Amino acid sequence: MKKFSVLLMSLVLAVLPAGTAFCETADGAAAEPVVEAEAPAAEEILTAEPAPADEVTADAAPAVEEVTEGYEEIFADWNQDAASLNTLIEYVEAVTDEESQDYIPVEDRIAVFDMDGTVYGELFPTYLEYYMLAWTILKNPDIQPDEEMLAVGRALRDGALDKSFPEEMPMQHAIQAARAYSGMTLNEFADYVTQFLIREADGFQGMTYGEAVYAPIVEVIDYLNENGFKVYICSGSDRFICRTLLEGVVDVPAENIIGMDVAVEATNQNGEDGLDYVFSAGDDVIRTDKLLIKNLKMNKVAQIVQEIGHQPVLSFGNSSGDVSMHNYTITNNVYRSAAFMLVADDDVRDYGNPEKGQELKEKWESSGYTVISMRDDFRTIYGDDVVKTGTFHWMDELAE
Repeated sequence: MKKFSVLLMSLVLAVLPAGTAFCETADGAAAEPVVEAEAPAAEEILTAEPAPADEVTADAAPAVEEVTEGYEEIFADWNQDAASLNTLIEYVEAVTDEESQDYIPVEDRIAVFDMDGTVYGELFPTYLEYYMLAWTILKNPDIQPDEEMLAVGRALRDGALDKSFPEEMPMQHAIQAARAYSGMTLNEFADYVTQFLIREADGFQGMTYGEAVYAPIVEVIDYLNENGFKVYICSGSDRFICRTLLEGVVDVPAENIIGMDVAVEATNQNGEDGLDYVFSAGDDVIRTDKLLIKNLKMNKVAQIVQEIGHQPVLSFGNSSGDVSMHNYTITNNVYRSAAFMLVADDDVRDYGNPEKGQELKEKWESSGYTVISMRDDFRTIYGDDVVKTGTFHWMDELAE
């Protein structure tokens, strides 16, 4: 399968110690400042009982001096006085210094990132995977939706602009997405995803869906890679959507991408148990309609434990669906650890909500996270040539 970057060009012009704290749901939330404290002794880690979620507190973080001098080129898309950036740099410098008491061996430098709203945009006007499914159900002539599927497609369309999705939408979307894409080979599904990635992102000018990554966060991932961290994506979106979207765009290998999963089987398996069926030369691997997991909240922790096998030391998210991942990272960690929360508070370059952003900032900070303000900390979000139009073609495009 060709790299997405190559395909796109051919189709389109072109930090916190072990301690406290507690984000991907449709609430569009963001992130919190990391509070630092000395790492507890090993015996304290073994005997201390974690505080209930509502009671978790953090010591006041020490003032972080500006340390971005010399990092201007590495973090060209950040405002150099951003406190969150300086916190991250100070953390990485400390844990990669063999003379530091905070030193972390390379094999234990694990960083996990949520995708939607953390690495990739989600406000055009909603998640890419919601757009894909709504279009598939309502506009794809090859799909014959039943009433249950049709109801979900319409709810996705009708609730996107005002964020009025039903509370159960994440799970309903996952169930119907498994059904809608069932029978596709993995290559066919990747090609199908790419058909959406080359379209212009709704609400913006100068950017396709495939290009809608947050430039400053891509710089963070590159920086962590350069400093010996192994970076993982742990998303609530479909694993195979994430792989196709990020391939050639963000430096995270496919095997490091975790997401919502459906069962796969051989073309001619027809539901037969995998212990009884032998994959043969005439087979391919296809998606089925069996949903295995919606990767949000505690499910993210379970997936990290099963697929990575190491407790992360850095966690980046943007909403309540990432809270469990954050808390797992910074609770009872033998290494100095930190969690960062992005806040979608930029209503000039993006469709964030400054008032809600301030509320989330206070909430996430009180949980012990370092907050990244998209409005205050990012010099650019998607790139200097991308313009918010302030208008959406959503309802017209998805009209039946």
